[in-house]
Parts: sequence; C-alpha cells; structure tokens
Amino acid sequence: MFHKLVAIEPTSLIPSAEKKLYSFAKEVILYSDIPGDDDEIAARIGDADAVLLSYTTQLGKAALEKCPNVKYIGMCNSLYSPESANVDIYYANSRGITVTGIRDYGDEGVVEYVISELVRCLHGFGQEPWDGMAREITGLKTGIVGLGKSGGMIADALHFLGAEITYFARSEKTEAKAKGYRFLPLDELLEESEVVCCCLNRNTVLLHAPQFEKLGNKKILFNTGLSPAWDEEPFLKWLGGDNLCFCDTVGALGGEHLLDHPKIRCMQVSTGRTRQAFDRLSEKVLQNLSGFTGINI
Repeated sequence: MFHKLVAIEPTSLIPSAEKKLYSFAKEVILYSDIPGDDDEIAARIGDADAVLLSYTTQLGKAALEKCPNVKYIGMCNSLYSPESANVDIYYANSRGITVTGIRDYGDEGVVEYVISELVRCLHGFGQEPWDGMAREITGLKTGIVGLGKSGGMIADALHFLGAEITYFARSEKTEAKAKGYRFLPLDELLEESEVVCCCLNRNTVLLHAPQFEKLGNKKILFNTGLSPAWDEEPFLKWLGGDNLCFCDTVGALGGEHLLDHPKIRCMQVSTGRTRQAFDRLSEKVLQNLSGFTGINI
C-alpha cells in the first residue's frame, strides 16, 4: 500500500473508481484543476510515493527531482512509447520509478467521428457534397497512415462500408493482408488515395513538403492523433488547393491560430472521450495499480 497517492490534475476516472483509489493508499489527494508549472506540480506531489496524471500535464525531470519519494507514476492516458509520453519516462526509470499507462480505451469514439464527418462531407449534409453530387463510401480509395489499434479500427469500419483500403505502417501486417488491405509506401499511398487518415503517435510527423506534393489536389485529410502529422508550412500551402482537413482537437490541428481557416474542420473536442471510454480508462488504471501493489479490489 502507498503512503500517499496524489492525482495532480483531473484524471477522468469515474466516481466509483476514484473511491477505489483509497484501497491503494493511506492518504489520497485528488486535484480538480491543472497545475500551472513545474513548481506547482512538485508542490502538489510533495512527499507522495504515487502519482496519477492525465494527458494535460507534462511531468518531467524538473518537477520529479524535487519529489524524492515517488516510486510509481500512473498515466491515466495513452502510453505508446517513452518519446511520445507526457512523462519523462527515461528519467523516472533512472530513479527506479515505475511508470504505467493505458491503451485502447477511446478508439471507438474516434472511429465514429471519422465515419460521421466523412458521410456528412460526401453526402453533403449541411454543406455542399464533396464531389458536387452525393456519393457513398463504397469504392472510396482510402489510405490509413499508421495501422495501430485506432487506425485498424477505422480501416475496418470504412472497409465494412465498401471503401478500398491501403495503408502505410512500419511493416506489412499479415492480418491486414488477410482482410484485403494493401500495403503501400507512403508516397504511393498519398498519391493514390482520395481520403487519407493519419493515426499516428504523438509527435510523429510524416507529412513534409514532398509528401503534400504527392498527396495533390481534391483530397480529404483526417488527423486523429494527439499532435499534427505534418509540417505546418507545406500543410497550409496544400490547403490552398481544393482540399479539406478534419481534426477533432486543437492539439491535433496544431494550434488555435488555424481554427478559422476555411478548409479546416476542427470539432475542438476529443472524440474518444465518451462515457464508455471513461469506464474503460478507469478499469485499466485500477488494473495497473493492482498489478504494482498486489492489492486486488
């Protein structure tokens, strides 16, 4: 059992899960706002040996080195790699601090977002039809950049509705080939696709000026990651053509200064943050705590 567990910011745990946190520590403190800087983060952690946080705060060496008692950090958000994490995992590990995160809790909502926006765009619901006449997803040439869990689910949903799926990933995937999805080099995928969905880890940028030249004109681009999948200057140049970009969050877009661009459709909300996603998130955070402490609840 921990001496003190501190959630340094809102973690999106459901109320029943928050109550169960008291089974893991003698003292539990849950903050309801986001800390402003490293000093405030360190002050909130204090002498705690367990820390919880979400995706809205960066927990780095500057704050952690002021908190010598920490032995466990639970990320209540996605953890795919140390490089894309909002915790300095390398520094934490050098101190013997265990860092856990979760995966695959909000993908369903993201899939629904892509399908919803694409259907509205193609059919012309509340706007002009993309091709001048309503069309279906049937036969739509769709490229998925990053065929992880969410990218795979988006591909499956679009394939079910009749889209022709190609994908680019670190390597060709046997299970994708069995479904009839074609693996292509990135430039070929961009050139061939009518719609491209970027489903990449945070801070992964694959679309530079040459890639936008390959992507060409009269294309639809989705970004469902947590940060832009592109360099901004060639991205804006590409948008000067007859093209369209969809993002759910400002973080995925690259900043509020782009919100008023006429070729950008940004919902300004994380579409993966649904009631069911919070249930899945809570369950996985508690599982991580149980795995570290050996306390089953």
